[in-house]
Amino acid sequence: MTSGQKPRAFRITPELAAEPSVITTPLAARPPQARIVDEPFEIVDAADGVAVPVAPRSRSPWGTLFLSAVGGLVSLGVGLSVERMIADLFQAAPWLGWVALALLGLAALALLAIVVRELAGLRRERKIERLRQSALDALATRDHTGAQAVVQALSTFYADRDTLSAGRARIDAAADAILDVDDRIGLAEHELLAGLDRQARNAIATTAKQVSAVTALSPRAIVDVAFVVFAAVRLLRRIAAIYGGRPGFLGFLRLGRAALAHLTVTGGMAVGESVMQQVLGLGIAARVSAKLGEGVLNGLMTARFGLAALNVCRPLPFVREAPPRLADVAGELLRSAEAEPKS
Repeated sequence: MTSGQKPRAFRITPELAAEPSVITTPLAARPPQARIVDEPFEIVDAADGVAVPVAPRSRSPWGTLFLSAVGGLVSLGVGLSVERMIADLFQAAPWLGWVALALLGLAALALLAIVVRELAGLRRERKIERLRQSALDALATRDHTGAQAVVQALSTFYADRDTLSAGRARIDAAADAILDVDDRIGLAEHELLAGLDRQARNAIATTAKQVSAVTALSPRAIVDVAFVVFAAVRLLRRIAAIYGGRPGFLGFLRLGRAALAHLTVTGGMAVGESVMQQVLGLGIAARVSAKLGEGVLNGLMTARFGLAALNVCRPLPFVREAPPRLADVAGELLRSAEAEPKS
């Protein structure tokens, strides 16, 4: 087809198919192809190159119904028990009944405060997730209006931080400038998140060194496991607080699940001496004592979990700033291990 011709569509009719000059290729002979589309569809190979959407597997509601019914029964039982206890206290002595009612009111007030805090934490986490997803969509579609909205929303999100006021002012000064989508989001990333990234990296490095030291000196494995779990929980909360998240119990569970999922997808659950050799190309575990090597490995795994938590809690993807690597947060740990005398 020459440049002056317009593309045309042809339909193969039985008459044309019977002509010897028309060559058709059987569908079975064509290589299978697949295209990636967004959820909730799953993709299977299609012989004609068109992605075939498959409806997602429906989850059985019986598990949710069972848990809801059991929770309702437990709540009714607790409520009836409290009501009978208060009635018995009123019969025994009226002032005891009033004390019980006052305590019940305080418990209800505390429960309400906990629920409000949990909902506020979940709302803030979802706002961070929406910011990150909106930034990804704007980068993928080259949407300048969407990029401006993301930058404005991020500036508003950090409006209560005085340390970022200079960065917000520079972003506002460049609001009317003609910038590319990458440049606009990268400017917001540099002005608002670069300092927070340094804080998160320092927190990860400090926690990794603590885990390495404690697990290398502790005499029992149960102490190692307990401290590693405690350090991971504290690190996740610290990183979430650095980037503006205020997770309660439910929010923390969501963040922990997302961080573990990110760690699994990126291959962060790999363990063994090959992990350390992959990082620095050094057979550290073979040159130091077994306990020290175990401590170094625990520190490395804590650092990898921290990096996964950073990617989950960060409100923007890495655009202009370089994403932190394992050597950036565990380099000092590995250098200190290398300096130990050989066993």
